[in-house]
Amino acid sequence: MKNKIVLWSCFMLMSLTSFSQSISSSPYSLYGVGSLYDSDFGYLPSIGSSGIALPSDSFINNLNPASLGFMYQNHFLFDIGGKAIATTYQSGSRKESRNNFQFSHLAFAFPVSKKSAFSLSLRPYSSSTFKISNLKLPIMDGQEYYYLTAEGSGGLNSLDFSYGYRAGKKLTVGATATVLFGNTVDDRTFQIGSTLTTINKKTDYSGVRATLGAQYKIDSTFTIGTTFKVPSKINASKVQSVAAIADGVTSTIESNVASDTDDYYMPLEIGIGLNKRFKNNLSFTLDYEKSFWQDTKQSDLYGNFVNQDRFAAGFTYSSRKNARKYWDRVGYAAGVSYDTGYLEVDAHRVNNASFSVGLNLPIDNTFSSLNISYSYGQKGRIANDLIKENYHKISLNLALDGIWFVKRKIE
Repeated sequence: MKNKIVLWSCFMLMSLTSFSQSISSSPYSLYGVGSLYDSDFGYLPSIGSSGIALPSDSFINNLNPASLGFMYQNHFLFDIGGKAIATTYQSGSRKESRNNFQFSHLAFAFPVSKKSAFSLSLRPYSSSTFKISNLKLPIMDGQEYYYLTAEGSGGLNSLDFSYGYRAGKKLTVGATATVLFGNTVDDRTFQIGSTLTTINKKTDYSGVRATLGAQYKIDSTFTIGTTFKVPSKINASKVQSVAAIADGVTSTIESNVASDTDDYYMPLEIGIGLNKRFKNNLSFTLDYEKSFWQDTKQSDLYGNFVNQDRFAAGFTYSSRKNARKYWDRVGYAAGVSYDTGYLEVDAHRVNNASFSVGLNLPIDNTFSSLNISYSYGQKGRIANDLIKENYHKISLNLALDGIWFVKRKIE
């Protein structure tokens, strides 16, 4: 059973990764550095991506570095994931469907001492892949309109170095240093009357961000957690070409000109969560996060950054009646999440709501498991020139547990 699950999991994850370059992302990735990417580890996608208060005792919890302080000795955890998304985009009477295959993350964690552990992960941070044709937009301070055609690709990647330490039996603290890097390519055509202006721009980004976290066990069944993401600046530079076309004549205004551009600012983000376990087989998780995007004082040509609120909750259950029976060890999960969004376009928030269900399929008698989840959600709305997204998402995370440095009892 174990070998079959591992074999099929690796095959499916390799298939998803091989399609990772064919991403058809949200039209809202036109803004900033693109749409922020949700790449959660283990069974977190099944519980609405909640888990600030969950310890990393049986899986890698990327939501709170303090969770590593509760990691068991001699265990080496490895996690790799991918997901498939089917999305329908709707605006007025127009509707379009796209399929999306993405690599999610690669991570591992191991204990450093009896009271601490370290993890390293690589995952996408944002995706800026989009294609928009003949979007009608008003000219600022005027009654006329212009038409925008845009196509983009790229995004930012996140390399996370995390460390958690247990200070006593109940309290853990942790920190994450995140290195953000990547680039976006943006081709845009602006049409006013019979005049076309084309802009080809490649922007490189790089920066570092810190996250602090803590978890406290009130008792053996109740844990609370908190995270604090420090505001930071992501440095940006661009290479740009600009041309104008009028009456069939093309005039080059710029050709591969390198210059500085507006840096991207990450906001202060504060999160708090709780986890309550009932009768050892039912667990409830609740998270709230606040992101102060408005304080970054950055704006986009087509929208504004606003403060963001996110709520998430989830349940997990396993019967555990007979540890020898496979299906008694299988975990079942469900969750919901609601995100007010950090973008405001034409005075409308680009919010996001979803629900999810999932299975935690154990592979052997360690913590190794295959986590499968299904999510359905809606993003944005149909209003003015806005686009509503309905998406179905399947996440597949393979978590492997290896036991290191244990002496043989029988030679």
